[in-house]
Amino acid sequence: MADGVYAGDADMTGRNAVESAFVPETPQTAPPATKVAAGARLGWLDVLRGVAALCVVFDHLSFYLLQHVKADVYQWFNLGDYGVFVFFMISGYIVPASLERKGSVRTFWVSRLFRLYPLYLLAVGLALILAKVHLGGLRGEDSDPETSVLSQLLMMSNVLDGKNLPLVVWSLSYEMVFYLLLTALFVARIHRRSSWYALAFAAAAVAIGGFLPQAYFSHTLNASRLVALAADAAVLAGLALVVARRGVPRLVGAALAALVAVTLLAFNGGWIWPWEALSILALMFTGTVLYRAEQGQYPWSRAIPVAVAVFAMAIAAGIWHSRAWGMSAGAEGTWERTWFLTLVLAGATFAFGMAFRHLRWPRALTWLGLISYSLYLLHPLLVQVYYSVPWLDRHHPFALQVLVVVVFLAVIIGICSLTYLLVERPMQDLGRRVARWADATFGPDRAPALAPVSEPVLARHARPATD
Repeated sequence: MADGVYAGDADMTGRNAVESAFVPETPQTAPPATKVAAGARLGWLDVLRGVAALCVVFDHLSFYLLQHVKADVYQWFNLGDYGVFVFFMISGYIVPASLERKGSVRTFWVSRLFRLYPLYLLAVGLALILAKVHLGGLRGEDSDPETSVLSQLLMMSNVLDGKNLPLVVWSLSYEMVFYLLLTALFVARIHRRSSWYALAFAAAAVAIGGFLPQAYFSHTLNASRLVALAADAAVLAGLALVVARRGVPRLVGAALAALVAVTLLAFNGGWIWPWEALSILALMFTGTVLYRAEQGQYPWSRAIPVAVAVFAMAIAAGIWHSRAWGMSAGAEGTWERTWFLTLVLAGATFAFGMAFRHLRWPRALTWLGLISYSLYLLHPLLVQVYYSVPWLDRHHPFALQVLVVVVFLAVIIGICSLTYLLVERPMQDLGRRVARWADATFGPDRAPALAPVSEPVLARHARPATD
């Protein structure tokens, strides 16, 4: 798993972001979250995003530049996987907070649409243009365009037997699965049991993750197009009920969409192994547990053991299930070492960010976080342009390779700064206006207060806590 993932954060990272503006719905068991002034930024999350994005960029660029550096580093530490894990934990930390702060599934999905799709469509369009002018390829997507469109329509290509265009969009499939599952849990009023879900997905990764098939429905039925069409229709129908209806129809729609998404993740995934996909969901819910602990909604005495247990099970899943690959003893030892260290360092990075979350970070670092979605989606296109230009000699001396990397970073950061200012930010603003229009036209769509729920006891605590 060499690529990274972008974890969107809805309005919480926009110009109008408010740190932790959500007030817990059970004040009798949890102290209210601390509010800060409007416009304040979750700077530490931006810094982590920027670091993770740069690691993903290096992971892809080092296929052609600084290859010996990559060979040495990857004996111990996989930068691509590191970016994946940090990004997914960020997503788990911030996306549920955004949904709960809004209290509206309609507003949440409007924000998701305008947050992710404009740049996603731009990236796919640019990939098509570059292929047309012979500065890149379509990674096999042109062999069956209809199936390709269906698999990428809902950003779920990696669980619908798609080839992923650009290649990094595979990770958005797991973001979408998380959003759909989170919506169902929220509508059913059981979304606070985050530690249960984190532990359950981690345990499933260990217990059954190595026995689940890949692309089972698409390959067994020999009908990838039909599977993609049926999945798209079911998810869209479910989301339509979620957005347009209330009560039982909304619950049925949310459950339908989430069930389809999780089934595809477990039985029809590609690119990564099922135990990796289950571990990803476990890490995302772990991010949610840590958010709740930071907000005082859940005790640290339980949150920390949950996080440690999830990481331990994710490590165990990778080490155990990878032995079925039949690697040599040396390769197996390298894999186990890199898998262990990469997960540990990703967790330590997130812990470091949380520990220093109240610091004011340099604007240059937080800016990298702001443009990280553009950086994530667009850098593979610039890499393939570099690779496809015939007159570029890629056998540079070491010093020149370093210079090329510096120039590449300067160019991609400049491009992504423009796409953030000209595409992402205006579309986020439009999404907020659309959400306000929907509230004014159809009435507010807010969830009623939820009853407190209990958490599994991993550490002794005197009172029940909500999560």
